[in-house]
Amino acid sequence: MYDRVQDEERNQNIVAAILNNIPSDSEITKIEYEGPFIVLYSKKPTVLLENQEIISKMVNSIKKRIVIRTDISIRAAEESVNQIINSSCSYPNSISEIFFDPALGEATVFVDDFRTQTELSQLEIALVEKTGWKLMCRRAPRNLSLVKSVNEILHSLSEERMSFYKRVGEKIFRQKLSGSEEASIVCLGGFSEIGRSAMLIVTHESKILLDFGIKSYKDEDTDILPRLDIYGIGMDEIDAVIISHAHLDHCGAVPILCKYGYDGPVYCTEPTFLIMIAVLQDYVSRSKEPLYSTRDIESLITHVIPLNFGAVTDISPDVRITFVNSGHMIGSASTHLHIGNGDHNIVYTGDLKFGRLNTVDNAFWNFPRAETLVIESTNGNRDDKFVTRDVAEENLAKSINSTIQEGGRLLIPVPVLGQSQEICVTLGMLRSVKMINPENIFVDEKILDMFNFYEMYSDYLSKPLKQRISDQIGDPLFINSLLKLEPSVKWEKSIILCPSSMLTDGPSVTYLSQIANDPLSKVILLSEQFQSTPGRSLQEGERNITIGGKNLEIKCSINVIPGFSIHSDYNQLLAYVNRLKPKLKKVITNHGEGKKCQNLSNSINKIFKIQSFHPLVQESIKVL
Repeated sequence: MYDRVQDEERNQNIVAAILNNIPSDSEITKIEYEGPFIVLYSKKPTVLLENQEIISKMVNSIKKRIVIRTDISIRAAEESVNQIINSSCSYPNSISEIFFDPALGEATVFVDDFRTQTELSQLEIALVEKTGWKLMCRRAPRNLSLVKSVNEILHSLSEERMSFYKRVGEKIFRQKLSGSEEASIVCLGGFSEIGRSAMLIVTHESKILLDFGIKSYKDEDTDILPRLDIYGIGMDEIDAVIISHAHLDHCGAVPILCKYGYDGPVYCTEPTFLIMIAVLQDYVSRSKEPLYSTRDIESLITHVIPLNFGAVTDISPDVRITFVNSGHMIGSASTHLHIGNGDHNIVYTGDLKFGRLNTVDNAFWNFPRAETLVIESTNGNRDDKFVTRDVAEENLAKSINSTIQEGGRLLIPVPVLGQSQEICVTLGMLRSVKMINPENIFVDEKILDMFNFYEMYSDYLSKPLKQRISDQIGDPLFINSLLKLEPSVKWEKSIILCPSSMLTDGPSVTYLSQIANDPLSKVILLSEQFQSTPGRSLQEGERNITIGGKNLEIKCSINVIPGFSIHSDYNQLLAYVNRLKPKLKKVITNHGEGKKCQNLSNSINKIFKIQSFHPLVQESIKVL
């Protein structure tokens, strides 16, 4: 049973341990549990910021995340902070905007160039002393409107968020109710299917949701939402929601939780936070009957707690998580869950790329412990094997050049987010070394808009791209060579990139109809084509297809070029499993068509002699 007296004694011991180990001249005014952090409020924060080893020792001692915040009494007025920062900077004209978050005591400075970003980073501690605000510096994207609107919501609800953080902190840092350990994985969606990814981790102490997405294309056999309803779990029983990345099939249903009363934290990486909000807003704006409103999205904004890669964080009395790079897209995370006192460790890959991409680095694999692995199976069949990325790029260049030389037009259907930015950067690289020479590369506006987040969160990009940025190369992401796609564009000897990737709807259907009767033109399919989609029909050789109830005869060329997937192929999935040490005890496959989940599960069992499962939605597996 819960013992409040014992809980208070434990908390007092933690506070005493902190106070005994920090310099007295740091002037700590209060110590609070806020969300997953123990927060130290200080009138002299620079003393602690200049001696980070002290904080590191305390973290290692008490095994809790510690955050330094400035005491509200020393924070200068926001108008004064603007003046101080501008006067301290050698190039004040390069400062685009400064956004303030009173709940966290943080000011984020957006700058236009790497030079100013470097300078302000070097002045960080001095500026904290001058302003009383902790400063972060980010590259300004071309459009700050979304960042501004999100900041306005966060700023206006500062007091409510402070109360929220304290409520969450009290739940996380309470005494455990049970001494025994137990854990099960409940399959809510995305098992033996693609779409509506969701699973529930159930322990004696906690109920934690990992992803909560929607099925973004129609399927007569399944609902579009995860099956949380069949377990009768109330919103107040969920301790935390974890979002792996910002694709709709992983985050699209989260506002529904807020709509029906969920008042707990939502954890994701910082890039995923803003990208997810953009994706959800776009979903509401283009849906005839959206599942939730913009008001529900605004509620979600106030519940998000971003976490960095590599930070071990308590999210309940018996669960700690660590986000690591999954290699899928910017900000995408695999989640390591530490259950109890190390009794069991679960790795949920999310969407995984264990191979080279140009935009983000390869997936992280070096976990200290992992007994259970939940791994995606998008390409889980034995024949889902790609050529090397170098060969794929050569094949793409040849395909483009042959069409350009004939005077034809090229359509590359892509999703709005993730793979589209990868292809844009790849085309830019190929063009820069003169491997391709199209007249123009036209890109849908929504795809270009997503580059805002790639510019803002450049520290999440691949090492080569970060090097290009630090070397101050004029167009490090090759964006300047891309032209916004206009409805009446003339695109002879040119390339168009636009959604949808599977030709189900959107601009790609419009432009396909323009070249369908032109044998000199070509459609290049780079994405996975799911069952029952027009793209899948073209991939399988059909030339009379139905889109939106209309029949379309295809006379243009269709070229399927593997190797550009932002998901792992069959060999990469097996290589990832092989890399995990020590040996796994259980592997669970998800996020794949039924046969692919089954095949990957069987292969893992046969090759590695590991107990493997390919469950269906509504099944549960006891892992501890």
